[in-house]
Amino acid sequence: MYKIASRFLYVSLLAIACNNSDTNKNATVSKEAGPNDGATASADTTGQPVETKSPNSSYKPAFAGQTRIGGVTTRTPYEATVLSTELDKPWGIVQLPDGRFLITQKSGKFRIASGDGKLSEPITGLPEVNPRGQGGLLGLRIDPAFDKNRMIYWVFSESVQGGTHTSVAKGKLSADEKKIENAKVIYRATPAYDGTLHYGGRILIDKQGNLVISTGERSDLATRPQAQWLNSGLGKVIRITTDGKPASGNPFVGKSDARPELYSYGHRNVQGLAWHPQTGDLWECEFGPRGGDELNRIQPGKNYGWPIITYGIEYSGEQVPGGITQKEGMEQPVYYWDPVVSPSGMVFYDGNAIPEWKNNLFIAALNTPHLLRLVIENNKVTGEERLLVKEKERFRDVTVGKDGALYAITDGGKLYKVAKK
Repeated sequence: MYKIASRFLYVSLLAIACNNSDTNKNATVSKEAGPNDGATASADTTGQPVETKSPNSSYKPAFAGQTRIGGVTTRTPYEATVLSTELDKPWGIVQLPDGRFLITQKSGKFRIASGDGKLSEPITGLPEVNPRGQGGLLGLRIDPAFDKNRMIYWVFSESVQGGTHTSVAKGKLSADEKKIENAKVIYRATPAYDGTLHYGGRILIDKQGNLVISTGERSDLATRPQAQWLNSGLGKVIRITTDGKPASGNPFVGKSDARPELYSYGHRNVQGLAWHPQTGDLWECEFGPRGGDELNRIQPGKNYGWPIITYGIEYSGEQVPGGITQKEGMEQPVYYWDPVVSPSGMVFYDGNAIPEWKNNLFIAALNTPHLLRLVIENNKVTGEERLLVKEKERFRDVTVGKDGALYAITDGGKLYKVAKK
């Protein structure tokens, strides 16, 4: 195994309140702690914001700490190991009960990765996906009773008359792990649209056993307003049963002008969903346009504003029509980035291997590619750190293993393990 040493300078305590080269296969990037190697691991160090580039707009945050919070430094020595370079555009990763990992590949196949990165042959039997643009085989979850029923749930872009949908399917992993049995599409986020962008695509399972799904508003000006429409499945967080029916207790059940499966609305392109391990709250991250990537704490029935309010601008440099960042009845992001980090999959750290990371949020970032760490206290971001920046990999998803390590996948086909050194 080749190792690339990278000594990380310790950031001393500052009282400041202001608010890429490819690695070799099986390479290890090691990061060492600063001078206080034996110090208590929970002592985060607040410093200058990690973002140093100028913002795209002159918009002002709604409250202190909503963007460009002070940087923090992980003091526990850790190292990142590339376990595999042979995945084909992986998009989602979950750990199986036996410690291996089930991974989606954008082209339409599952793969299983062992703890040391050995990959299974592609698993067949899934409904056909449309992998054009940002579509493909996207997020996945395994059933809480997977040991008994071997059931898997996943999100994908499905070709239909009139274009494509963000669709949800389920099926059983065969005993020989070579195929998905009895695959069935259980939900489609209608209406269909003939485009290739903004599918959303993440999926969680709540404590009641329901599926929580994210969809995008399909990007174009023609569909963008549907993020605000309660009779559309675009630009939403959706909560359904494992049979695809609206879940009991959803905020719009019984309202004639709204779809009963909707949980929240006003979203642009949600590619990150995670449960907070202490509070049980649902958090999401979504892509802004040019600037304005958001982190939100999702509450049922709430409107998160897109495209009426945003901290981003159009790719052309013009203001998003309206050009406002706040409006009564619309939720403010807990945190936003400008310039963008392009946040994709995310997970709260609930492991024990690195105590200072406990309950911190880790986000796979595609732009200025890195793993992003956020310290969150009382529903506010209090520190930000960017890990593995020198890897120059577009990180697509991240999960916490049973061993307390982080496991992350990249668009370039790599599987990383980030563990205590």
